[in-house]
Amino acid sequence: MRSRYTAYVMRDEAYLRATWQERDRPAIGALELSAATKWLGLEVRRHAVTGADTALVEFVARYKVGGRAHRIHEVSRFVREAERWLYLDAAESPG
Repeated sequence: MRSRYTAYVMRDEAYLRATWQERDRPAIGALELSAATKWLGLEVRRHAVTGADTALVEFVARYKVGGRAHRIHEVSRFVREAERWLYLDAAESPG
């Protein structure tokens, strides 16, 4: 999760796509990685192994666009394929 957050900060689309499970991986150029987005921090709230090759990570990422603060609060699902953890999707968005 931390490496994917860093890739968003660095606008590294290649890394994000490489760490996204193929089934739901966005097309090249489909990610919105604007230089106007200023990332402020990542808090990993919890993580849980849910199976031999599956896990959940709850996180809050904070950022600003045009001086306005925003946050992403998500529980993400990850799957391990060939010894690499890949982002699958958002399992839920906690209230």
